[in-house]
Amino acid sequence: MFDAKKIREDFPILKRKVNGKTLVYFDNAATTQKPVQVINAIRDYYENHNANIHRGVHQLSQEASQMYEDAHHVVGKLIGAKWDETIFTRNTTEGLNLVMYAWAMRKLKKGDEIISTVMEHHSNMVTWQFLKEMGIKLKFVGINDDGTLKMEDYDKLVTRSTKLITVVHASNVVGTINDVRKIGKIAHDNKALFVVDGAQSVPHMPVNVKKMDADFLAFSAHKMLGPTGMGALYGKRSLLQSMDPFMYGGDMIKQVTLEKSTWNDLPWKFEAGTPNICGGVAFAEAVKYLERLKMKNVRKHEEEITKYAMERMSEVDGLKIFGPGDYRNRGGVLSFNLGEIHPHDLATILDEFGVAVRSGQHCAAPLIHLLKAHATTRASFYVYNTKEEVDYFIDVLNKARKVFG
Repeated sequence: MFDAKKIREDFPILKRKVNGKTLVYFDNAATTQKPVQVINAIRDYYENHNANIHRGVHQLSQEASQMYEDAHHVVGKLIGAKWDETIFTRNTTEGLNLVMYAWAMRKLKKGDEIISTVMEHHSNMVTWQFLKEMGIKLKFVGINDDGTLKMEDYDKLVTRSTKLITVVHASNVVGTINDVRKIGKIAHDNKALFVVDGAQSVPHMPVNVKKMDADFLAFSAHKMLGPTGMGALYGKRSLLQSMDPFMYGGDMIKQVTLEKSTWNDLPWKFEAGTPNICGGVAFAEAVKYLERLKMKNVRKHEEEITKYAMERMSEVDGLKIFGPGDYRNRGGVLSFNLGEIHPHDLATILDEFGVAVRSGQHCAAPLIHLLKAHATTRASFYVYNTKEEVDYFIDVLNKARKVFG
């Protein structure tokens, strides 16, 4: 059975005191904490296996190479991908940039169009804005008052010039879970590529790239119990094979002469230089941890916590939650404002009581503007959060409301 209280025992940092209070960590959309299994995997790698990969015949190099390759299998399997369709990156941002530089910049031409949405993280917005210098047009699907996408906008925006449609699977601000299967079908019916930002979905729910028919999907290890500086990009094999590399140098080549070079097989073609070997190993360990919990259970737990938190937060006078009102249509992310209290001030008070939340625009400034807010406070949940923590959080919110009158 899924037992959040038992799971908490695997996370050393949750025993910390902050300002004399037991840590309540509600900033999981920014990054998650790490279980001892992942911490030990990092230590074990550096204590027993550290070597460069694909370059040596000695035992340590062979071990490190096998561990790094095995990690691609583990991470790819989680999302229904083959290991050689799974490229390791630094994070979601780098994965999306890889698609922009290695595919879009080389395949698109002046007059082509990209359709995105107004709820995107900057990583999936600024990246494509760069292409405007090439004469590429960028269009945006709007949102309804409840934070859901205006799906009818796709009919208005798609033209023969549409070459790529991209969307965030789950919003890091309003929590909306978008219908990626439907959007992907719209893209492919119009012979456009479909690119998905999975940073807030892959860590929290079952995701299968084949079922959603994504051409590319990017996500990050640190948002799913893994280390920072590590992520993955899924790409359909046929697309990856047709693309030139994103970076050039060692390990991404097969043969080199003074006149020309040929590229390595997938996924190494897109992993130039010495990679974050230990990060890949630790990423795989984080995935194994989540697989033991089962992603359907991770999602169910978050639904329960989100539902409970929304109910309790509705009891706080002057508190407004942004996004869908039905917890089943959103991830475990609750952005809110409390009266006239500035989100930074509220986050500071919460921190005094040991509660860690995020405040600001959450790397989604256009969306925050559309919500008619200067910023929001954001509480976000994960596998180790409990209803008791939510109750404490509500108590502190009520204290903060009284402090500010």
